[in-house]
Amino acid sequence: MSSAELFVIDPELPGGIPVFKGTRVPARTLFEHLDDNDTLEEFPGCFPTVSRQAARGVLVLSYDAVLAAV
Repeated sequence: MSSAELFVIDPELPGGIPVFKGTRVPARTLFEHLDDNDTLEEFPGCFPTVSRQAARGVLVLSYDAVLAAV
């Protein structure tokens, strides 16, 4: 999935930060939950508007970005 398929940045939404497309859930919320030891499987239970596929897509994009920067 591409970033355009996963995120939108809209100044009308929470501070113009990236949110999962079709939701008001900031993308950074996924990382905050993972940092708090929640699992990828638990995340959509907390945010039902975000699919597991979208959450996983964010992790894959992040992984690819880290590897590209090395």
